[in-house]
This record gives sequence, C-alpha cells and structure tokens, in this order.
Amino acid sequence: MQIYHAMLMTMTGEPPFMGSVTVENGKITAVTKGEITPSDGDIDAQGGLLLPGFIDAHTHLGIVEEDMDFEGDDCNEATEPFLPHLRAIDAINPFDGGFADARRRGITTVLSSPGSANPCGGTILAMKTAGKLVDAMAIAEVGMKFALGENPKTVYDHRDETPVTRMATAAILREGLRKAKRYQEDLTAAQSDSDLTLPEFDMKCEALLPLLNGEQPAFFHCHRADDIATAIRIAEEFSLKLVLIHATEGYRIAEILAEKQIPAIVGPLMGTRCKPELRGQTIANAAKLKAAGVSVAICTDHPEVPIAYLPASGIVAQKGGLSEADALAALTCTAAEIAGIADRVGKIAEGMDADLQLYPKNTNPLALESEPLWVMIDGKTVNGTEEIRV
Repeated sequence: MQIYHAMLMTMTGEPPFMGSVTVENGKITAVTKGEITPSDGDIDAQGGLLLPGFIDAHTHLGIVEEDMDFEGDDCNEATEPFLPHLRAIDAINPFDGGFADARRRGITTVLSSPGSANPCGGTILAMKTAGKLVDAMAIAEVGMKFALGENPKTVYDHRDETPVTRMATAAILREGLRKAKRYQEDLTAAQSDSDLTLPEFDMKCEALLPLLNGEQPAFFHCHRADDIATAIRIAEEFSLKLVLIHATEGYRIAEILAEKQIPAIVGPLMGTRCKPELRGQTIANAAKLKAAGVSVAICTDHPEVPIAYLPASGIVAQKGGLSEADALAALTCTAAEIAGIADRVGKIAEGMDADLQLYPKNTNPLALESEPLWVMIDGKTVNGTEEIRV
C-alpha cells in the first residue's frame, strides 16, 4: 500500500516535501519524493500533511483509569518506598477511554509509568495506543521510575514512615542501588568462577540490573533544581544513564544539564502552581533548556492534563519561546530518542513502524482545533475504539 500525493514531514531533518510512503506488514518500506502512479488500494493524501504519530513521553495512561476512583487507580503501590520489581505492564487497562482520546489526536505511542509516591516505583512501559492486549501493544520496557522531592515526602509523612525528608529519600535509593550493585558483582563473580555460589535470587535487584548494566536509563521525577542535582549525584555515583521527568526548574541549571548531556521530559505545561515545588514553573522552560543544548520532550503527565492536549502543549511551549520545529520534534523524534525507541517510532523513514497521521493541507497539526483525518498504527488506520480502513 502506498500513501501518495502527501506533504511529508518526516522528522528526519529534511524540510517537508511532496511524496509518498509505502507500507507493508506494518512497516514503512519506502519513502519516495515526487508523484507516483497509484494502484488499487493506495491512499490519496490529496496534498495533506503526513506526520509520524505523536509520542507522549510521560503518562500514567491505562494505569490511572479516568472514570474510576481507587478501583481503577493502580499508579502507586504506596505501602513500601522501594519497589523496583513492579512493572507498569501489569497495571494497564487497554480499554481505558484515554487510549481512544490519544488515537483521535494522533498520539500513537506513550510511555506509561508508575507514579511518584515512592522513591522507586517500578518499570516504565513504552507502548502503542491501539490494541486489546497490552502485551501486543508493548514496544519495550524502557527504564526505571524514581522520584524525589515533595511527593514521597508527603505520602510517607501522612503514614508517619520513612522517608519524610529529602535526605531519607536519597538514602533509600542509595541503599537499594548499592544492594543491587553488590548482587550484580556477586553474579558476575559466580558466573566466571565455578567454585563460587550464585547469590540467592532477589527480584528487586534483578529489576535494577538493566540500569546498572547501562541498558536502560533511570527516569527521575524531580521539579526543583536541588532535586535535579540529587538525581544527577545519585546517577553519577552508580554510573546510571539519567532522564529527567518534569524538570520544572531545569532552566535554572540548563547549562549544567547540557554539559552533562542529560535529557528532560518537561510538562505538564498546562496547569497552575498547585504545590510548593512548582513555584518556579514557567512555560519558557522547554525553550530555555533547548537553547542551552538540552534534548527536550514534552509530556502531559496524563491524567494531570488529558492526553488529547499533548499537541496543544507543544503550542504552549512555543508561546514560551520554543520554535515550531523543536516543538514538533519534542513530540516525535526527540521523544523517541529520549525513550530509547527511536529505531521504531518518531520518524517517517524506511524500516520504521507505520505509525502515521494525516492532516488537511495548510493545517497546523499542533493547533488546539486541529484533528487528523486519520491515524495509522502499525499500518492499520484507527478511529476511536474500532479499527477501520480508509
């Protein structure tokens, strides 16, 4: 199948051009400039703008169900502060209404994460927004969720348990990571020396091995600049790849983040300074980070901001000084790079998943009133809750 007579915005670094995209077995197999001779079953884009699907780099989609209270909220296992062995994939309901909202607005991939009640909350899942089984929707487990600052303090203060200070939060993380590091060292030693005994299986330590091996990053929820500094300190102590979530005061230390090549997932960008650690919030954060040389993605933190407003969040970032091109990248190719899934999604290029969205010509895809004519995930067009064919 070919999608032809389309204005292609490939997000590969080249300017938009008129051309066609060939899709086979859910993958993009060719991207061609100029016009083609169509065949039966091909799709005429009628000069419309064809983009890769949007990516929301930090959500709780499917973990916090929109129309339920406690019964559908599986975001925070706030009974123990250090829980790396929890996995978001075990909490996601793919029939939650937020998935249909995402598809209708061109959002084809999300990172769905455990919450920030715990210093360590569990493993984050990157997944598509269409499907009936989350196992089939999954792209990959992409990293571990950590949290600093106000959230863990508040949760455990109410329980009169540790941690109630930033010092205790950091200490809990160091203790868990050091135990996992020792576990890793013992495993390595036993595997290379038959006289040594393998350490007793530890599920928490096992869950942290991808981080300690450099295979996955540590995603740190942090707002204030001092909490960002703590995330950097801990990541450097254990040689972890670091990704910042929220980074609300990142602009205050932007040059440091750029020097250390630490990416930031900023957002939500629509909301009030509803708690003390948001006092430094500004919509100029993304622009200032980008200007300093930091890789930036934009998120909704759904359901904090409904996921359908992800593109509009890009407009808010533009109002704060981010360029249109960088705003689009923050929702596509840069988001994919930060998430570690850029080999699958975020661009229109040969070998990528056929996750596409088409807009009428002369449409701003980020505008609040815009909506794609159709959205394609893995080569199948989707609309609302049901799969359809264009």
